[in-house]
Amino acid sequence: MNQSFTILAAASALPARVVTNEELEKCLDTSDEWIYQRTGIKQRHLVTDEQNVDLATSAVEKVLQAAGVKAKDVGGLIVSTMSPDYLTPSLAAAIQGRIGAENCFALDINAACAGFVYGLKLAQWLLNEQRYVIVVGSEVLSKLVDWQDRSTAVLFGDGAGAVLLSNDDCGYYLADDFKSFGKQWQALTAGHLQPLKQITTDFYFQMDGHKVYQFAVNETVQSIQRALDHAHLAANDIDYYLLHQANWRIIKQIAKKLQLPIERFPMNMQEVGNTSSASEPILLAKLQSDIQRGQTILFSGFGGGLQIGTAIVQF
Repeated sequence: MNQSFTILAAASALPARVVTNEELEKCLDTSDEWIYQRTGIKQRHLVTDEQNVDLATSAVEKVLQAAGVKAKDVGGLIVSTMSPDYLTPSLAAAIQGRIGAENCFALDINAACAGFVYGLKLAQWLLNEQRYVIVVGSEVLSKLVDWQDRSTAVLFGDGAGAVLLSNDDCGYYLADDFKSFGKQWQALTAGHLQPLKQITTDFYFQMDGHKVYQFAVNETVQSIQRALDHAHLAANDIDYYLLHQANWRIIKQIAKKLQLPIERFPMNMQEVGNTSSASEPILLAKLQSDIQRGQTILFSGFGGGLQIGTAIVQF
């Protein structure tokens, strides 16, 4: 494939409020040790009075400033979210208006935790016609959490990450793999809207943890291998595996199945929790100073749908 696809910059925006596992101990039948051993999470950021658009706009403004690119020069804005402020207008439209990207068209996508990688795929197509495209993953998952349910309340955090891409030939989009498993949609749900009724319990996260875990480990490994085959690469050729930050046990199992050292799989869920489609761009923003031009990165996201997406890029 080897299409020009340069990551110019990445940036994140996290709410100021930090909620530790010890704080959750006070309102849930749980403990820091129980949460950490099962998930790898020590804390998460939660909004107070911020909205999703505030986090997303902040991340976009930071990434434009870091790259020295003006908003009016951006041709496309793709926002992945499963927790928008409104069903309409789109979160992307609100951001486009706030930053003054007057020559940009904007749209939201919802592929849950796989959404950021789906956004990269859309950006790859758009870069055939546009010089600059921004892909954002932004979530306020705290509004979809039942804070009395310890099985889900300990997992999720709020945050946004943005990546500015260009069609300069410094980097390349090498290969990808996408697959949906819609027959298993009930394994992970949130935000069920019902006419003429108040919010019911199925509005909040409902998850078959065992099924999601097995899906994430087994299907992610297969998706990664298919993408590697498309790129004519071996697993050891990838410098960084930036996976959805759901659970460190999932990532450790994937590394083990691929027979790779865990050091190839950086993690930050201990600091921010599971931020769904925002997790990979937030992680990339943290790591970008360590990644060198010419290195190869594999992104893979997996979750609600059930859906999975993998993309390989040369930085």
